[in-house]
Amino acid sequence: MIFVQKKTIVSLLLSTSILTSTLSAQSSQDIVSSIMKLRGDVESLYTGIKENEFRYKTEMKSLSMQATDLEAQINRQSTSLKLAKSELNKIKAKIKETVSSNDDIKPMVLDALNLLSKSIKEGIPFMVEDRVASLNKIKADMNEGLITSEKALSLAWASYDDTLRITKEIGLFKQKITINGKVVLSKIAKIGSVMMFFSTPNNKLGYVVKKNNAYEYKLITDPKDIKKISSLFDALQKQIKTGFFEIPNALVLQGSK
Repeated sequence: MIFVQKKTIVSLLLSTSILTSTLSAQSSQDIVSSIMKLRGDVESLYTGIKENEFRYKTEMKSLSMQATDLEAQINRQSTSLKLAKSELNKIKAKIKETVSSNDDIKPMVLDALNLLSKSIKEGIPFMVEDRVASLNKIKADMNEGLITSEKALSLAWASYDDTLRITKEIGLFKQKITINGKVVLSKIAKIGSVMMFFSTPNNKLGYVVKKNNAYEYKLITDPKDIKKISSLFDALQKQIKTGFFEIPNALVLQGSK
């Protein structure tokens, strides 16, 4: 019986030894696997760092080249600006020399431009701001020496001629008008300098009338008059400027009938 117990003990010791060896081998294998995984992770991180470093250096090089190119462009623009200013000063000097003997016509030109500007402001309210701004530019250019007095006189004459053309012109245009305190871009049907009708973006129709030295934009509510003005706008849209048209009495100086 003692022999059997010893045999049993020996068997247990062998089993324990085998189990310990198995566990030890398994643990070693896990450690090796972990080390290999960590090594792979380190190599991956190292590769990523190298790639980011390369990308950063490439971007910095590109930005440096762009900065250099922009600096060169700025220098070229600065040089061009200096040359342009130099040429402008030369032109001004030449103009000044040219007009020095013709300063006597400058006051006459200014008077002509001022009279025309006053006439435009008091006349039918057609493109008034643009037309007056054009005259003011002529005066400013002449005063600054950008154009000669003779050139200003020629431009003033052309402006007078354009004003005369407008008094006879019949056509369809667009301009901003003020209705009930609101500024709207509307279609304008101009009949020379005696009548001016309008059509707003929401299809409201009306005409211009002068009262107390000021112009008003009066809306039309009569269905018959609305039909007549609609026909006029339709004809002008089709560039039909001759023929018989029945329109409401909308004389600028008289107002409605």
